[in-house]
Amino acid sequence: MDVLDLARMQFAVTGSLHFLFVVLTLGLAPLVAIMQTLWTFRGDPVHERMTRFWGQIYVINYALGIVTGLVMEFQFGLSWSGLSHYAGDVFGAPLAIETLGAFFLESTFLGLWIFGWHRLPRGLHLACIWIVTLTAYASAFWIMVANSFLQNPAGTVDRGDHLELVDFGALLANPMLTMALPHVVGAALLTGGSVVMGASAYQLFRRTPEQEFFTKSLRLGVVVASVGVVLAVAFGYAQFGPVGEFQPGKFDDKPLAGLGLGFMIMIGSLLQLVVLFFLLPVIRWLPRWRWAHPVVMLMTPLPFLAAILGWLAREAGRQPWLINGRLTVADAMSPGLTSGMVTTSLIAFTAVLGLLAVVDYVLIARVVRRGPAAVALGAGPGPDRERAAALSL
Repeated sequence: MDVLDLARMQFAVTGSLHFLFVVLTLGLAPLVAIMQTLWTFRGDPVHERMTRFWGQIYVINYALGIVTGLVMEFQFGLSWSGLSHYAGDVFGAPLAIETLGAFFLESTFLGLWIFGWHRLPRGLHLACIWIVTLTAYASAFWIMVANSFLQNPAGTVDRGDHLELVDFGALLANPMLTMALPHVVGAALLTGGSVVMGASAYQLFRRTPEQEFFTKSLRLGVVVASVGVVLAVAFGYAQFGPVGEFQPGKFDDKPLAGLGLGFMIMIGSLLQLVVLFFLLPVIRWLPRWRWAHPVVMLMTPLPFLAAILGWLAREAGRQPWLINGRLTVADAMSPGLTSGMVTTSLIAFTAVLGLLAVVDYVLIARVVRRGPAAVALGAGPGPDRERAAALSL
């Protein structure tokens, strides 16, 4: 395998593994915010415990996801300096806004939310998690602005050795963005809802004593997943319009992109069928149907698989271009790279990201298996905190 193919593989691996964390973070944030809103206005202690339990899972995934993002940034600088030289003034702008604006706000208010339990007024504490959710989606917006620029470099002019941004509004109104962003939002809601559904079904299948807790969680997961699957499928098909206009050969003569698209459509259609036409109509009785719980559990990994396939279809279909029609992948590579250098970094990145993915899964599975009694997030001082600490050992 030559150095170009190795570099492409490196980006595919790091991008795919990082996106697994991102899609779950985006999916869980609004679920936790909804749970806390219900607790704040209804005063139901079950919703408080739900907020803490699912919030702890969200925090675990968020913390490890940050590290995967750092690996992504490092491989950008290591392997793709040609992209920075040619289009850094354009491509770097939305990434800088995402980091300095959305991400910093998100992490700041998440810290206030984590350490503000029993310290902040209830309404202010609720506002923190909603700001976390909104800034998370603002972060996704700016990332998708940057990615859509690669798909269609709208609002730019080629100055020979670099691209110059001449119309920032055109960058934000990019047709490759307007349909893709709601699709990503839908995929995230489907993923978050499916994880809540699967974990709740697991506990109900085990005949947990926390029946009310996981019954309410399962029902909320089904509702959010239903909204997500409609958005993901509808805006997935809506993207064929701009794709056909700006990248007419994307799926016709690109086998990998076509294969990824085909399997993504198949999984999306299956999830739509199961969630909308089976789970949603029987949402009232579903928690008591023990035979259906394994089906719900088996669904859990499917949104993650569909997300990776969708990402591959979107990116692989643009080859050989990194910036469609402007900069090839070969020209975007850093000069002086050798196969040995890229192979070494590929192995290192894959090992680090793979380890983080395994740790993420083990920690989340551990929280799910032990249930809400062992959750330390938001536990009050005294016996509650001591009990949670003892159960978490």
